Amino acid sequence: MTDQAVSPLRRRMIEDMSIRNFAPKTQHDYVQRVKEFAAFLGRSPDAAKAEDVRGFRLHLASCGAGTPKINATVSALRFLFNVTLDRPDLAKQLAFMHEPRKVPVVLSPEEVARFLEAAPSIKYKAALSVACGAGLRVSEVISLKVSDVDSQRMMLRVEQGKGRKDRHAMLSPVLLDLLREWYRIARPQGWLFPGENPANPMTTRQLTRACHAAAEIAEITKRVTPHTLHHSFATHLLEQNIDIRVIRFCSATPSSRLRRSTPGLRPRRSATS
Repeated sequence: MTDQAVSPLRRRMIEDMSIRNFAPKTQHDYVQRVKEFAAFLGRSPDAAKAEDVRGFRLHLASCGAGTPKINATVSALRFLFNVTLDRPDLAKQLAFMHEPRKVPVVLSPEEVARFLEAAPSIKYKAALSVACGAGLRVSEVISLKVSDVDSQRMMLRVEQGKGRKDRHAMLSPVLLDLLREWYRIARPQGWLFPGENPANPMTTRQLTRACHAAAEIAEITKRVTPHTLHHSFATHLLEQNIDIRVIRFCSATPSSRLRRSTPGLRPRRSATS
């Protein structure tokens, strides 16, 4: 697909997504899926016909595309046809695939302890502990700022988490002590877990690599990812007979329902440094 053919359509589609406040990553993914469809067609998608859409689905199946990729493509093309091109007749040709639900991998408390002790550094131990001890997703961990640590209410402020919503997560005394230890060592300014350039946060790739390294050093045979830590957090609360409503509250409470108080990684005067 040439630049002359794609540029106007891409621009209009991006404008349509921006109007609807789509996240940058979602916009990028949608554009990539449409580019793949255009490459298959050999012409602009605005000239597509029903048989073209059907043929592309068959093409994806024959290439062995997994359910996540197929569903992501369906979402992108549905948006293109329904919104940008106003061709709902073509969108009807696209159906999502249903994938059997699998039980997520969960680490035992003993495995979590071994895993965290095997973290490559105090920085990664603190970041991975936030995922384990507060149930944050990897994107939420790396986006934390020093000012998001609220030691008075014992909460972590999560800005623009899943669903692009602000919320609060629980902060245990043990996790607070670890974060204070990290703060005393590194004195981060702005981002709680800065990257190689302090002006930018740690990347998801860096944290994921540290997660894999810790699992290998701890000799954990399960497939461990940052999302595994997120699942383990909720599972451990359930195993402690914590009310499911409390778990949902701790992992999805909009911050607008809680008064933001003075955050504090710095210990209170009565606390030992």
